[in-house]
Amino acid sequence: MADNRKPLSSYVAPAYWPTWLGLGLLRVICWLPHKLALGIGRYIGKAGYHVAGKRRAIVKRNLELCFPNMSTEERDALARQHFEALGMSLIEMGLGRWASDQHLTELTDIIGLEHLQRALDEGNGVILLSAHFTTLELSGRVLKLNAPRIDAVYRKNRSPFITEILLTGRERSIENTIEKRDIKGMVRSLRNGRIVWYAPDQSYNRKGAEVVPFFGVPSMHTTATSTLARLGKAWVIPFFPERKSDGRYLLRILPPLIDFPCGDAVKDTQQYVRVLEEHIRCCPEQYFWVHRKFKGLPDTYPDYYADFEASK
Repeated sequence: MADNRKPLSSYVAPAYWPTWLGLGLLRVICWLPHKLALGIGRYIGKAGYHVAGKRRAIVKRNLELCFPNMSTEERDALARQHFEALGMSLIEMGLGRWASDQHLTELTDIIGLEHLQRALDEGNGVILLSAHFTTLELSGRVLKLNAPRIDAVYRKNRSPFITEILLTGRERSIENTIEKRDIKGMVRSLRNGRIVWYAPDQSYNRKGAEVVPFFGVPSMHTTATSTLARLGKAWVIPFFPERKSDGRYLLRILPPLIDFPCGDAVKDTQQYVRVLEEHIRCCPEQYFWVHRKFKGLPDTYPDYYADFEASK
């Protein structure tokens, strides 16, 4: 659980009123039929594509690097679809916070629960190894209904208010939140036979990171998953959500990664990246391309975003 937290009711200054208004509108939208609510999210995303020039440039650069065999027109279409997915993710964040268990269960299919159950039955902790997809917030609620003892790793936002909004929403999905720098907390949960939901895919340029290709492009990745698996004596089980074209959701829990950790943290990370790339290809518009995936590389590598202003 995060330290030094304040209840949401303490954020009453006028500076917070626009965010409260946005939450209120989101709450109203979540009362609408599911397809209509997602449609509103899609239009929010379309608007975002036109006004978020910097983020649009980052998305296009990431897609250019990862999918060089696509035509420019295909990548532009994918970029637009990604912003639509981002808009829908706002609605899904609200559903993850307010929707009933029955509503979410009716919308979701989940496969591979037997892998989690087997690990827990044998007394093992589990690193539920995921990544930043736009359906992340909603999928946690469904996981909680089907798997016990789930903790989640989170990253603090620069705004304590936003951090508290995200945490109170996620706490409908999980029992405990662990700040991403709290390695001891993660290991403790794993040693206690718990599931730790962990998404280590975003760029990481601090100690404990290595250059590992992502879609063939050099990218900084944390190798902490290997350390967590070793110290926590945990199974590493990939988990990936997908929003289907009909508005339903498919949650895939894959078999445990074989020989993980293998004693070589870079090879372990490469195995994770291969599995992640395979799922991204299933639904490329739903991966979090607005993040600068290829930043923080050593000086011997190019700066892939140095001229991104030109790609707006």
